Amino acid sequence: MNFTQGEIIAIDKPYRMSSFGALAHIRFLISKKVGVRRVKTGHAGTLDPLATGVLILCTGKATKQIESLQLHTKEYTATLQLGATTASYDKEHTVNFTYPTRHITRELILETLHRFEGDIMQVPPSYSACKVDGHRAYKLKRKGNDVELQAKPIRIDEIELTRFDPTLMQMDIRVVCGKGTYIRALARDIGRALGSGAFLTALRRTRVGDIRVEDCIDFDRFGEWLDAQEIEDDNMSNTKK
Repeated sequence: MNFTQGEIIAIDKPYRMSSFGALAHIRFLISKKVGVRRVKTGHAGTLDPLATGVLILCTGKATKQIESLQLHTKEYTATLQLGATTASYDKEHTVNFTYPTRHITRELILETLHRFEGDIMQVPPSYSACKVDGHRAYKLKRKGNDVELQAKPIRIDEIELTRFDPTLMQMDIRVVCGKGTYIRALARDIGRALGSGAFLTALRRTRVGDIRVEDCIDFDRFGEWLDAQEIEDDNMSNTKK
């Protein structure tokens, strides 16, 4: 592998770690292995800290492919708690409102989910990396500023109900979607369409393009994986294993 010339690697991002934090750790390990101060590294598509799964990293000259990689179809699995909302539409914030759920049935959920397939408009979450006048929306929100984001076109190719627990009022879904889709915002909109509320309690990106989570390198074992590779780098005087 030649990380300076460019490599594309996929890791399974752990829970409660930012995408940048995961990238920084992997970059540190690669740079140390190669023997340079910093190997150029970027990621193709942010995952929220509370989300896990496929995070594609590009090094060296392969960072030029990031934009095209972000266009790839993505697949997610998610768990929604019905009957309540939070400011961030996930567990980052505590519940701010509760709603009735007695009317929600499996049949109503199936009928509602069908409405979200295809080309739709979606308003991104206020707590997101979207920019407002050059500033990240989530930073503005954390400072107590009001943030108003405009709806953007997205595409959802598939949305499937995989579990519904009427006692706990929880549901699991599988979503196949295009670039720019926020699953947190989808949970918000599903809750509203059901005449209730909803927020994410779990989110996992299971696929980006042809790369599945089963193909990813475990984040905690990346160092072991790296030690097993043959490294051929412009900054190294010899080949390491």
